[in-house]
Amino acid sequence: MKFSPKFLTRILLLAALAAGPRPTSAQAASADPLHSWKGGNDPALFESWINQRLAAAKSTVAKMLTVHEAPTVENALRPFDEAQNLLSIAGSNAGLLFSVGDTAPLRDKAQAMQGVVSSAFTDLSLNQKVYQRLAAIPLPANDPPTRHYLERTLLEYRLSGVDKDDATRAQIRTLQDKITALSLTFERNVADGTLKITATKAELEGLPADYIAKHPTAADGTYSLTTDEPDVDPLLSFASNAEVRKRMYLTYNERAYPKNVQVLKDLLVARQQLATILGYPHYSDLATADQMIGSAANMRTLLDQVDAASKDAANHEYAEMLKFAQEKQPGLTGLSEADRNYWYEQFRRARFSFDAQSVRPYFPYEQVQAGILKTAARLFHLEFKPVANAQVWDKSVATFDVLDAAQPGKRPVIGRIYLDMHPREGKDKWFSSSPLVPGVKGRQIPEGMLTCNFSGGTAGDPGLMQFDEVVTFFHEFGHLMHHILGNQGQWAGAGGFNVEGDFVESPSQMLEEMFHDPAILQSFGKHYQTGETIPVALIANMNRASAFGRGNWLQRQLVYATYSLQVHDQAPEAVDFDALWKADRARFSSFAPLDGNHFYASFTHLTGYASNYYTYVLDKVIALDFFAQFDRKNLLDGETAMRYRRTVLEPGAGKPAAGLVKDFLGRPQGFDALKSWMNEEFQSEPTASK
Repeated sequence: MKFSPKFLTRILLLAALAAGPRPTSAQAASADPLHSWKGGNDPALFESWINQRLAAAKSTVAKMLTVHEAPTVENALRPFDEAQNLLSIAGSNAGLLFSVGDTAPLRDKAQAMQGVVSSAFTDLSLNQKVYQRLAAIPLPANDPPTRHYLERTLLEYRLSGVDKDDATRAQIRTLQDKITALSLTFERNVADGTLKITATKAELEGLPADYIAKHPTAADGTYSLTTDEPDVDPLLSFASNAEVRKRMYLTYNERAYPKNVQVLKDLLVARQQLATILGYPHYSDLATADQMIGSAANMRTLLDQVDAASKDAANHEYAEMLKFAQEKQPGLTGLSEADRNYWYEQFRRARFSFDAQSVRPYFPYEQVQAGILKTAARLFHLEFKPVANAQVWDKSVATFDVLDAAQPGKRPVIGRIYLDMHPREGKDKWFSSSPLVPGVKGRQIPEGMLTCNFSGGTAGDPGLMQFDEVVTFFHEFGHLMHHILGNQGQWAGAGGFNVEGDFVESPSQMLEEMFHDPAILQSFGKHYQTGETIPVALIANMNRASAFGRGNWLQRQLVYATYSLQVHDQAPEAVDFDALWKADRARFSSFAPLDGNHFYASFTHLTGYASNYYTYVLDKVIALDFFAQFDRKNLLDGETAMRYRRTVLEPGAGKPAAGLVKDFLGRPQGFDALKSWMNEEFQSEPTASK
């Protein structure tokens, strides 16, 4: 991930929690320099810990500027990278507490410190003396990763406005601080915006028994359901009552409305002001200037290409599903947004003999975690070793050292990962992967974490997972592997998450495709009560069922990508959030929009990705092209897996992302794999389940 001001908000929105006994002031001063949570959970002591990192970064920069010799990689780029390292650690730790701090004062302090860290990044990005010294370094001819890191750093400096006069740089700094503050407020409003609905037992018909059992009834016999993911997703997929689905759908999309309307308006104004100062007509032009896509115009071309590739399939899917729904409910004239998941589920049951609930008993959480670790270990030639008695921020967090099994007889520890996987009060409600510590070869191993909200984690709850949750787990785990394997070089600022932002989803999206393989699924898919292995026929039907809807999935991605672009490529005062949201849904979706759907108010990608949600679309194209190179009969142990690790993951941000793609594919990405993926559903006939 980048630590340039333009993408800083995304970096700061990371997850974790400080916990443990309250230390003395002396203990806080000597606390672990990488892990704030080991110093305790007192807000004031945490603030002191952050300030120590910031002071160290400032001192490092000051020393760099006192060197009188001509600038070199060692006397200029090296201290600059160390300052980046210190600021990154401070930002990540602040993100931990902001996302899942166990008290409101702790989260408030973390949010405030994120703003302080952001200001420190902005100061560094606008420091002309630092830029001038870095720009005077002779580009190394025999060290391509260092050369690319330096060139990329100088580009980010120019995009930050470092070459502007003092008054303009001061204005930029004010805008950057405002953008960060508004982004954090937007995120906080979503995180704190949990709402509830009530439902009767009759309205919950179709939902699994274990879901209902988790929700005790009130005195009037109704059930209280939250807008947290473990409640929302099953209800929208399985509840046969259309009214309760609609009620939950609209409530879920009201979590931060109307709070975030003005916040978003102010954010767009500040971004546009920044783009204007930096010489770009719209913020979308600024946001794409350092990406693979290159420009907002190229983005529009990509979205049009994907629209053309997926429109017919999406229309076909909707027509088939509507016909099916009308057979079940005569008189039905159309399907709404709130109906989508339910009718997809019903259609898949009928056409493919597949009931999504039928696989849940084979995927209890602990088995899934063990299976994903085992799969990743084989694929990437790693070993995950549990860390006994690790000091973590919550007792539910699992900690593993990552050992390199590709070095026979050595197996050195090359990283550490933390898995914070179940919901709890005050914790961020989404699913994400976050870097905690950058890697610096020979000095500092990379660390990262997952913050998820899967069922389980409490006594008596096996945490039965839907298949798409299993895929989500591996997707986020793919980000972790990119961070760990791509952070083995000498530069803290050139790790896996520091690649161009519109490539960062490719490795994780590629891994999603692995989890359709019967051999992989059978290696850990065991019935939580009987131990029976998930049947091959069930997997086959599940794969056919999951393939149906890919056109619709891509069209939905186009809704989000187009909306995020459109709110950033016109004058902010001209943006009508509701009208634009309705128009984009009408353009890309056959499902009828519902009045009162204010999804944009909780669309957190508008803060992190800004105009660049298209990343998921471009990276799907790349990911499918990557996956097409693997031997389907030997996904984990074939030579392609290690070649993928060496050419795509390990270089981190040591070369342009387009170069990573070409190194692995032997060419730029193409659309053939996407088109084949789109048509898979129609190439196979359903089989009877066993």
